[in-house]
Amino acid sequence: MNILIFAVTALFAMVIALSVGLFALARQIGVLFERVSPMGALVNDSGPEVGQQTPLFNLPSLTGGAVALGPKPGRSTLVFFLSPTCPVCKKLLPVIESVRRAEGRWLDVVLASDGQKAQHERFIETAKLSSYPYVVSTELGLAYRVARLPYAVLMDEHGVIRSKGLVNSREQFDSLFNAFDMKVPSIQTYLDGQHAVQH
Repeated sequence: MNILIFAVTALFAMVIALSVGLFALARQIGVLFERVSPMGALVNDSGPEVGQQTPLFNLPSLTGGAVALGPKPGRSTLVFFLSPTCPVCKKLLPVIESVRRAEGRWLDVVLASDGQKAQHERFIETAKLSSYPYVVSTELGLAYRVARLPYAVLMDEHGVIRSKGLVNSREQFDSLFNAFDMKVPSIQTYLDGQHAVQH
């Protein structure tokens, strides 16, 4: 009988210890998630700032017609800077297509780059990009101070830059639209603000 009581007491103590350990582990996981918050598009400090008017451009498209960047009644514009030699850019092309299909009722997507026209024409053909406006302009990249690719700029119907940054993943791409919807310069700005409020 004494052995049975001892066994039950030991089991009860083990259950209590495991419960305390599980609670401590859950708390540490919560702290870890707070520290490793989602990373938005990497915003650089150069070029036109979020909240400023975009530089105005009217550029010929390699896929036909012309592309006007600036105020566009009822239509926002996403400019995606890419290169035929950038593997991450190519990886994000299905994301671009998904965005265009999902947000096409209010958003125009423009692909932009610089370099040799013939190389871009081959890229348009092999990557099946003929349905996108595709501009090749060194001046456009310089205006936005694009130093690394892939890079995206999202502007509203008034031609005001609402979010921008280096995008290497679907999550970073989505952060541009989250910042647009939340009316904040970037997800990092929002998270830093929330962190400051909590402390």
